[in-house]
Amino acid sequence: MTSTWSHMTAAHLGRAIEQGKINAVELAEFFLDAIAAHPMGPRIYARTTASRAQGEAMAAASRAKSGLRRHPLDGVPLSWKDLFDTAGTPTEAGSALLRHRTPAHDAKVLHVATLQGSVCLGKTHMSELAFSGLGLNPVTATPPCINDEAAVAGGSSSGAAASIAFGLAPAAIGSDTGGSVRIPAAWNDLVGLKTTHGRLTLQGVVPLAESFDTVGPLARTVEDCALLLSLLEGTKAADLTDASLSGARLAVLDTLALDDLREAPAAGFTDALARLSRAGATITHLSCPEAAEAMDLAAALVTPEAYAIWRDTIEAAPQKMFPRILDRFRTGATASAADHIAARRRLTQLRAAYHARTAAYDAILIPTSAILPPNAGRLMTDAAYYVSENLLALRNTRIGNLLDLCVLTLPTSQPSCGISFMAPPGAEARLLRLGSAAERALQ
Repeated sequence: MTSTWSHMTAAHLGRAIEQGKINAVELAEFFLDAIAAHPMGPRIYARTTASRAQGEAMAAASRAKSGLRRHPLDGVPLSWKDLFDTAGTPTEAGSALLRHRTPAHDAKVLHVATLQGSVCLGKTHMSELAFSGLGLNPVTATPPCINDEAAVAGGSSSGAAASIAFGLAPAAIGSDTGGSVRIPAAWNDLVGLKTTHGRLTLQGVVPLAESFDTVGPLARTVEDCALLLSLLEGTKAADLTDASLSGARLAVLDTLALDDLREAPAAGFTDALARLSRAGATITHLSCPEAAEAMDLAAALVTPEAYAIWRDTIEAAPQKMFPRILDRFRTGATASAADHIAARRRLTQLRAAYHARTAAYDAILIPTSAILPPNAGRLMTDAAYYVSENLLALRNTRIGNLLDLCVLTLPTSQPSCGISFMAPPGAEARLLRLGSAAERALQ
């Protein structure tokens, strides 16, 4: 029985705990043992929190026995990206700049999840300071991709995705500033939810650019993502019962998102559209000049903010950083305050125009990434390749961050190729219902 736990969904494990078929302590110990024994364990987890997990699992097992479970995922172990503060455990955000940084308190979302009964397995590796969509990190570790262990897993929530894909966690919590939940989810054939900015608190989360940072789950199914969102909020999960694509109005974003698609992502996206159509969705095509203009503003928005946050820490010891991440941060040093404020004001206008243009649709569809996971070795030796692949990996996902959307990525028929459903801010419940129906059509 335990041999199947590594690939069961979080929801399934939660139901088994509820039914008395799984003991939460045995479940936590199973995953802790699996992490310790797996050859990829050190490349996926920065550190485990065994004592904490065992204590939380004992409490969950007691509640289950007494019929006092707090949440459908009460007792289910999760991995946490190493930028969520964990009391008494180092939280280093994949950077030697923060080595031995040990917070006194949990991040607010971890605190809420713990009160709901979740079990913290440990902290997963990530791109340095969350500033790359690739997941390459020679400073700490580079997690592998489930479909090609010589390739990167996607970033910056690289270890989060790998922990699920390699059977070392049922689900994971990551963050997304420009695609950092969705890229690793897509490249590892998982479901990932980019939440609306501000929906989940960033208190106790190591920042990249707080105006765009979001917290979000990675999991095997849409149901798991819905439950994880409710776990992080301390609210009831979206009702996915009887979700259907019949009559759904979907639009493919032609602007930018279909440019320069590699063969496999294009094939996966085309096949997904056909399946969605057969399941009852009406699919049209839409051009949105707002998306292109927003992307043109990105250089004046995200990088200057990130550099402003990290400048003093970085410049005190720049030799500790991976040079390509250092260079990317430093490009934000030359932006003027006037340009940044002007870009921010224009972005507000573009968001309003985009929402008006897309209001008639239930979701806007794009390939999650235009490329497959790049080879880690080549990324280390070919600087031009690193820059081009990083930008192209994040190009589509950044649309959702810039235009302030909630976005769900689902796997397609092609390995490491996802399709994203973009919806207005605050529409997670509707998006998850749509995603639940789409998930069945895409399987």
